[in-house]
Amino acid sequence: MSPRTYLFVPGNRPERYAKALASGADAVVLDLEDAVAADAKAAARDAIADWATTASVAERQRVVLRINDAESPWFADDLRLLAGTGLTQAMLAKAEAAAAVAAICAAAPGAQVLALIETARGLHQADTVAASPGVTRLVFGTLDFALDLDLDIAEQPDGLAPAASRLVLASRLAGLPAPVAGVTPQLDDEARLLADLAWARRFGFGAKLCIHPKQVAPIHTALAPGEQALDWARRVLAADAAQPGAARLDGRMVDRPVVLQAIRTLQRAGLQDGTLQRAGL
Repeated sequence: MSPRTYLFVPGNRPERYAKALASGADAVVLDLEDAVAADAKAAARDAIADWATTASVAERQRVVLRINDAESPWFADDLRLLAGTGLTQAMLAKAEAAAAVAAICAAAPGAQVLALIETARGLHQADTVAASPGVTRLVFGTLDFALDLDLDIAEQPDGLAPAASRLVLASRLAGLPAPVAGVTPQLDDEARLLADLAWARRFGFGAKLCIHPKQVAPIHTALAPGEQALDWARRVLAADAAQPGAARLDGRMVDRPVVLQAIRTLQRAGLQDGTLQRAGL
């Protein structure tokens, strides 16, 4: 199952790494970009390099390194760090071209790149970036995108809707998992966090960036199917197993899309079922 939460940690705050890894977040993003001032980036790279020498395999697999954009003066040093630590996941800030993705993969063969779309130029190239070898997911950098387009999204995120739809479609066409929604900067406002998540889910996003450990659990709870949905999914699969292709449930025909939706619901809950193989998934 693809990660549901990506928790940011400033790269120059190594004392927070362990707490982030213990937060329950599916992935931890060690940040070398916005969270780290220019004069602290070298120290942040050193801290990450030191951590990587003692980190367990399981910890390293959960870590994503957010690197500075390809036009920045820190890109080359960030690539050397990625290659030197052997970390396999990189989040590319301000992804705008396939060439930047190719540079990451050349420096660190086998790297899995999360492309952070946060500019108009990046959105324009979203299809090309999504289809680039090495890209495993698109991420929507909503705050920087709003800044680039001079959008006021403090109370009404509707200005982001066209871009949100574009990223979901680009992901689907490239065979990628559902994209990752941007951050909610209000740390003590769970209602706003969940409203932002619900807005993103309506467009088809499947995960969310987090900037504090307290945001992780509410997102996981909100994304998990409820008992009623799980019961429906199990009954759909049972009905289809009893009468393949001709079942009815609650007055509704159980055709293949309904079966696949039931399977997806169980998968979102982390459940496995023998019917998955029969359904061709």
